[in-house]
Amino acid sequence: MPWPGNLCCMVHVAALPRYIPSPPINSFHIGPLSVHFYALGYIIGITAAILITRRRWRAVGGDPDVVNDLALWVVPAGIIGGRIYFDITTPADIPHEWYGVFAVWTGGLGIWGGIALATIVGAWRLRRLGITVGAFANAIAPALLVAQAIGRIGNYFNKELFGKPTTLPWGLEIPFSYRVQGGIPAQDLHFATFQPTFLYELIWDLALAAFLVWLGHHARIRPWGLFALYVAGYSAFRIFEESVRIDSSVYFLGLRLNMYIAIILTLAGIIWFVLAQRQPERPVVVLSARGRRGAAEASPAQAAADDAGSVAEEAGSVAENTKDAGDIQDTEDRPATGEAAGDSEGVATARSEE
Repeated sequence: MPWPGNLCCMVHVAALPRYIPSPPINSFHIGPLSVHFYALGYIIGITAAILITRRRWRAVGGDPDVVNDLALWVVPAGIIGGRIYFDITTPADIPHEWYGVFAVWTGGLGIWGGIALATIVGAWRLRRLGITVGAFANAIAPALLVAQAIGRIGNYFNKELFGKPTTLPWGLEIPFSYRVQGGIPAQDLHFATFQPTFLYELIWDLALAAFLVWLGHHARIRPWGLFALYVAGYSAFRIFEESVRIDSSVYFLGLRLNMYIAIILTLAGIIWFVLAQRQPERPVVVLSARGRRGAAEASPAQAAADDAGSVAEEAGSVAENTKDAGDIQDTEDRPATGEAAGDSEGVATARSEE
């Protein structure tokens, strides 16, 4: 039966877009403060990495507060190293302002530069604390990938980190002004949708993080082993990513500079992992010198408490045994009757039958 007034003809199903739309904004305001989604993504990513590393470091017997201490050193180092790498490898993308080389809020942190400087500073700090660096590196490796994945969401809001033109249904829409700003080839400016390489990397980072966690639970991994696989696995993906990216970059012999870096680090990470796994087992220190002193000072007191508990338990046991012996003696002094007598006869019978 048709609807009154042919209302059915007024129902329209909106077609889903055949691409990923770009966000209309890349920041918001809280009073006079402008909050950029790119910076917010990195803040959330760093926070997640700290929480994950605290949990993983506690699981191997370490003090989770060491992670907080280390973060005060490695986070600034990572931002500085990442910006230096970006300024060197993509000078065309530096804002034309006096503060351009420092403008991290506009986007532009090279992950390899950030990880390199953060690793150097972190290793220095851990050695000062007397902790095995490789053991901590294994704990933080999956957390770094999670932080990078969250940070890639900031690239989406900045409308950057995209690849070649595509007509795939998950192609990323890039407004014309951002295509020009991104420095893509002139012959590609008329395209509207591009490969969402930021999304590809986000998915890969989370998958690789999950694999490293799984591997750490199912295999005997030496210090630095998981971190080496992190370097190799992430860099291997970057080989693919650099092959589809068309945004501005420094080129050498026809290839993007980051392509060479990715190939070198992939091979270096694999070799590093093999060498780490061949190392003989050595004692691993997960507590700082202060933590070890605290544990040593607590040990005598704990031992005394344990001894006191043992003495009290032994005294109670002696008293209970004495009481049981008295009960047994009383039972033997009373004549056996009824069931007890039957039991005595049964024992006697059994003995005679033997």
